[in-house]
Amino acid sequence: MGRPGGVLGGRVALALDPGLLAELATSRPVALVSGTNGKSTTTAMLAAAVAVRSRPAWNRTGANMADGALAALLDHPDADSAVLEIDEGYLPGVIAQTRPAYVVLLNMSRDQLDRVGEVHSVVRRIRTALAASPRTTVIANAGDPLVVAAAQAAEHRIWVAPPRTWRHDGVTCLLCGGHIDPVATTWGCAECALREPSATWTVTEDGQLLGPDGYRRTLELRLPGAANLVNASFAVAAATAYGVAPDRAVDAVAGLDEIAGRYRSFPRPDGETRLLLAKNPAGWSETLAVIEASPSAVVIAVNSREADGRDPSWLWDVPFERLRGRRVMASGDRAADLAVRLAYAEVDHEVEPDPVMAARMLGGRVDVAADYTAFLGVRARLARAAAEDRTSPRADGTG
Repeated sequence: MGRPGGVLGGRVALALDPGLLAELATSRPVALVSGTNGKSTTTAMLAAAVAVRSRPAWNRTGANMADGALAALLDHPDADSAVLEIDEGYLPGVIAQTRPAYVVLLNMSRDQLDRVGEVHSVVRRIRTALAASPRTTVIANAGDPLVVAAAQAAEHRIWVAPPRTWRHDGVTCLLCGGHIDPVATTWGCAECALREPSATWTVTEDGQLLGPDGYRRTLELRLPGAANLVNASFAVAAATAYGVAPDRAVDAVAGLDEIAGRYRSFPRPDGETRLLLAKNPAGWSETLAVIEASPSAVVIAVNSREADGRDPSWLWDVPFERLRGRRVMASGDRAADLAVRLAYAEVDHEVEPDPVMAARMLGGRVDVAADYTAFLGVRARLARAAAEDRTSPRADGTG
């Protein structure tokens, strides 16, 4: 049909042979990367690091359900390893089918409750799946109580400690219902033995990566923000478990400058537009930190289509107050809802439902921070415009 796709081939193959994913996964070591935020970036980083010593199949399009994972394996028949991004809601089923060598658990928080379900129920299913996969090594976030509760069910664990983790969705202990202080420096349940474990790998706010046997290296990434330092630390930890030397893994992840359009800048006649993706309160908090490091004007674009989640009430859990003093445009299908939230946050703003037009109206350097379908729409339009600019004749008559 002449159109790109990352799911259809896998969906048809699963319909013809429901056991095909399990069959293809048995012939190579598989790493599954999951969590609420950071999956695509960490998967790309880990695939780049694993490529130092093998030929990994990975779902670079971001299709992260079972059919997308199968499509990635079918598209790379000569691959001798696999690095697969998996949506947390589908992770238990994919674990059961692939019996992976590694599972990377980044974080767990609320995300599209109408599609994925309540986060504690998702984590309980992941915990059960890991308990039933005794050969799997889990590379897990020591700072997230929900991740720790799930990962403790695995027989083999490697803990990674980020400088900070969103814990506001883990204030109730998954194991006993006790209280967990979401802002404590080191967390622990007030009622049972669930505690923050000692980490094998640690990354600091300034990018110092500390590992086993005294390993120390500064992460100098082309991707912006503290969240990407954390993603890189998980990728290096997992790649080292795969057998890649830590320094070679760090070098591999440091070279990435965009992930499927995330962080990509597109030139305009009067400036440039940088694209940022955020989908839930935890992700928006990290995206706002990236925006704060730049003097740019800001377009916030929010839709509520099926892939985004229909309910936009999460807007009230995002600290948009951090945008005070900037030039801001509220945009997207839910521009009106967003404008109300920005008004209560005391953020001066204008409203333009079209994000591309909003960026043009602001002029200069603009960060467009968008949820999933808004991001995809803006990326497609800007990429198409950039391609047309490259192929159109110039004023001097040359092509």
